Amino acid sequence: MKGIRGISQLSRRFYAAARTGQSLAQPLAGLKLSPGAAHSYQDVHVTKLPSGLVIASLENYSPASKIGVFIRAGCRYETPENQGVTHLLRLASSLTTKGASAFKICRGVEAVGGSMSVTSSRENMIYTVDCLRDDIDTVMEYLINVTTAQEFRPWEVSDLTPRVKMDKAQAAQSTQIGVVEGLHGAAYKNALCNSLYCPDHMVGNIQSEHLHQFVQNNFTSSRMALVGLGVDHAVLKQVGEHFLNIRSGTGTTGAKAQYRGGEIRLPSTSTLVHSAVVSQSAAAGTSEALAFSVLQHLLGAGPHVKRGSCASSKLVQGVAKATADPFDVSAFNASYSDSGLFGVYTISQAAAAGDVIKAALDQVKAVANGGVTAADLTRAKAQLKGQFLMSLETSEGLLEAMGTQALTSGSYCSSEEISKNIDNVSLTDIANAAKKFVSGKKTMASSGNLVKTPFSDEI
Repeated sequence: MKGIRGISQLSRRFYAAARTGQSLAQPLAGLKLSPGAAHSYQDVHVTKLPSGLVIASLENYSPASKIGVFIRAGCRYETPENQGVTHLLRLASSLTTKGASAFKICRGVEAVGGSMSVTSSRENMIYTVDCLRDDIDTVMEYLINVTTAQEFRPWEVSDLTPRVKMDKAQAAQSTQIGVVEGLHGAAYKNALCNSLYCPDHMVGNIQSEHLHQFVQNNFTSSRMALVGLGVDHAVLKQVGEHFLNIRSGTGTTGAKAQYRGGEIRLPSTSTLVHSAVVSQSAAAGTSEALAFSVLQHLLGAGPHVKRGSCASSKLVQGVAKATADPFDVSAFNASYSDSGLFGVYTISQAAAAGDVIKAALDQVKAVANGGVTAADLTRAKAQLKGQFLMSLETSEGLLEAMGTQALTSGSYCSSEEISKNIDNVSLTDIANAAKKFVSGKKTMASSGNLVKTPFSDEI
């Protein structure tokens, strides 16, 4: 890993040299762009290497840098033999690697005021580091170690079992997590049915060999994207060429998700009933998926301010006419690379659960029957664009958007283009999306005191 030393010498602190009154987003006159860069200093630069590795960066001249390695290795790629392995991988990011001990990684990152985190979804795993620009070389060395030089010592992997149990215990305290996990398990036959958490029967049974095999099959160059904010593209490209071209090939080809529909009921003594009713929608990145996103905001995607009342939500307005009991209702929307789920999520008192669910579904049926005005559509589009653009205001949101697009398509679609695509959604598109939900095979997940909660064939 000595070759990575000196990365900081390749980047210049242009932000510190800016003249008084000059925007930090603009470098000094006369400074040249990195080789291969576009003409705009604020463009996202994307390069795809021959190995399949995608490099994406945005040089915003910030004193702080954020770098992430996105890997197409989410829990959907687990098999029955290694279910829960991605849960262990999240926890194993701080273990000893071939190039550095666990103590050295922790101490080295903290010594420069940086941080390292690992998150995962059903599609991807994301390793992220934050640091000051001058310390890129230090934290990058550790990032490369945890993504390409894992060692997975058996005794260290075994010591992760208590942390796995603690994660599961914390997740069990959230009814919403339980419902969403159960919903995916009931909706799909394979792939997307896998849980983000290690199943009970596999706790303590994931061995070092399982981790090594999963990494070998999925952590390949063509399944990775190296993404950076506040870093020169040439620097990031050099790192990718020298240190992330580790394994060639496409790795294990995951099975296409097969939607089946079904129902899961999770009885408890809670006085509140959480219930989700969905059907298959559309894969991410398609025009149909965009229509479902607009439909979600038209119906009501939840409060946009803390403790908001969602007074403009069609779902809230419709359910309020059906019951006087307290409730919470919003549209549910999740899109993946080859499938998606759309429906309604309700929280209500046990006695009113049936009325709330049926009233919410009636609102979707009304949209399918053409009960939407141009004003409703304009409002929904504005809310969706606002939510999307606000998500790009944070470095976390922007990095995730860049990384997800780079990993999926090998390119980056600007916010202006996405906003234009949102504007192109028509009333017919919305009605067709609602009709697809109404006529589609339903999946239902419920948790709480379910005595008054209807079954899926009763709604």
